[in-house]
Amino acid sequence: QVQLVESGGGLVQAGGSLRLSCAASGRTSSSYVMGWFRQAPGKEREFVAAISWSWSGDLTYYADSVKGRFTISRDNAENKMIYLQMNSLKPEDTGVYYCATKRACSGIGCYEEPYDYWGQGTQVTVSA
Repeated sequence: QVQLVESGGGLVQAGGSLRLSCAASGRTSSSYVMGWFRQAPGKEREFVAAISWSWSGDLTYYADSVKGRFTISRDNAENKMIYLQMNSLKPEDTGVYYCATKRACSGIGCYEEPYDYWGQGTQVTVSA
């Protein structure tokens, strides 16, 4: 089992920035992919960004809607923290942001569910 706890959400004006954090605990050694998804009111949950790691290094994946504005990173020391730096925020970025993890992925699979474990989510609200 892996437990995920998100933090860092809040209310920000358009054009502002937020940094989300996700702390993982439990059997984290078996997970090599962590990602962020979001769900806006009345909409389906959607992929935002993911990071995978292996002996050859880290790979990052972004939805087109956030590319160039959001940056996903991880704490290389323990593989237990990831971050989502969100800049130039827009009202359409509003939603509940969820951290998720799974054992592995490749290609399109890194952008898609299912992921094995999910956090409870943190609210991000961007005002116009």
